Amino acid sequence: MRTLRFVLGDQLHPRLAGLTDLDPARDVVLMAEVAEEATYVRHHKQKIALVLSAMRHFAAELRARGVAVDYVALEDAGNTGSFGGELARAVARHRPDRVVVTEPGEWRVLAMMRDWSETLGVPVEIRADTRFLCPREAFARWAEGRASLRMETFYRAMRRRTGFLMRDGAPVGGRWNFDQENRRKLPADHRLPARLRFPPDAVTREVIALVARRFPGHFGDLDGFGWPVTREQALAALRHFLDECLPAFGDYQDAMRAGAPFLYHALLAPALNLGLLDAEEVCRAAERAHAEGRAPLNAVEGFIRQILGWREYVRGLYWARMPDYAATNALGAARDLPWFYWSGETAMRCLADSVAATRAHAHAHHIQRLMVLGNFALLAGIRPAALEEWFLVVYADAYEWVELPNVHGMALWADGGLLASKPYAASGAYIDRMSDYCRACAYDVRLKSGTRACPFNYLYWAFLITHAERLSGNPRLAMPYRTLARMPASRRREILADAARFLAGLDGSEGQPQAGRQEEAGTPDLFLVEPSG
Repeated sequence: MRTLRFVLGDQLHPRLAGLTDLDPARDVVLMAEVAEEATYVRHHKQKIALVLSAMRHFAAELRARGVAVDYVALEDAGNTGSFGGELARAVARHRPDRVVVTEPGEWRVLAMMRDWSETLGVPVEIRADTRFLCPREAFARWAEGRASLRMETFYRAMRRRTGFLMRDGAPVGGRWNFDQENRRKLPADHRLPARLRFPPDAVTREVIALVARRFPGHFGDLDGFGWPVTREQALAALRHFLDECLPAFGDYQDAMRAGAPFLYHALLAPALNLGLLDAEEVCRAAERAHAEGRAPLNAVEGFIRQILGWREYVRGLYWARMPDYAATNALGAARDLPWFYWSGETAMRCLADSVAATRAHAHAHHIQRLMVLGNFALLAGIRPAALEEWFLVVYADAYEWVELPNVHGMALWADGGLLASKPYAASGAYIDRMSDYCRACAYDVRLKSGTRACPFNYLYWAFLITHAERLSGNPRLAMPYRTLARMPASRRREILADAARFLAGLDGSEGQPQAGRQEEAGTPDLFLVEPSG
């Protein structure tokens, strides 16, 4: 039986389910760079370059193993620009008896795949993606009948199921979660490790030139590209993290420092989500580092929780609740995304630094994403779809299955508490405690009201006032609501007035570009409204 095996750009693992029984003597692997996938949202330039370079390297590795690869480059003559179009052309070229694909990461692509057998006139087998530790069906069984789907409950079940950091049926160290020990602020004189980056080789340089030429108006810089684009490089990045960063990762994983985008974070999510690494080998390596005395338990548990817990959990939630999940908007948020999410032009130093890091590296770590960028959008009432589109555009590791639940449920509480037990709202005090941003900010984090006060301070209380009917009964918000109840009416009016004044300015001094400002060359009006992709 002659089989055409279609491998997508985020499925670059040698043991991919769609390749497991490959017969090099008869089968052909199809890989296609399609414009539709680069533009259904206008991805960061580094994200496009990463995916295309990794695809080209993976194709070369398959060929080196004697596999026949039919590779369609972005600028090849006749490229239809879509998955369906390129698969149809390949079926016409190779006349296979069947097509084998691995299930995709995104709902919209699965919807395409389900039509292929009928439209192509050839059987299409869609195989489960075995790179994850929790199959979709297993998550659905765990979630069935639960009123809320808490990650911590799922995480403990996955620890028992996989045996990671378990001994005799109990968690190593006697505790499931060391999160309370993962919240230290970086000392001012703390020296961070140099991070391993990968200078572009000839293939990557060719792709970078292609992206610069074809997608000049997309967000982001290309100059600092240093992501791993092969499995060999991804494994080197994993070793570097384990040796140089994991020992201190636990203490400082929630810390932020201006001008320091990487800190001790793993920087492995882009490689994991492309398939250059898989979750089991990464968790196993971290567990081994603890067993060998090379990393403390709070660091290893915190790292494994991000992969075995959050990463597997959000994927399961995504597939269990889509497509309806994305349409929820529990808090009725309706404000447009402020322009400074694209430009970085804001006097709020924490936001400016987070956007600058995102532009330069297609990366910001999870606390910048949740407690700065996400927290501001929550407090300001930004439409969920607008922020979700932004997150999907700007990060190298962003795919809808991982981005949507994190932003929709965790950052914005738009699902009404299905994912998170309370909104992750915080005032400027949290940012001051976990970073050095507030020291040189134009706003004063110590002030609670007025034009010089940190906007997070009054936006936080205005958020609680505005949503009191919905949130005041939440036991995890009991303390701030008791504080709010003791506030005099005059103070509440002052808070709401400050918030209204500031939010009105999001279309001006803290919002859209003003007269005389220079927008990024080629940036279209698409960014000023919710994109339709």
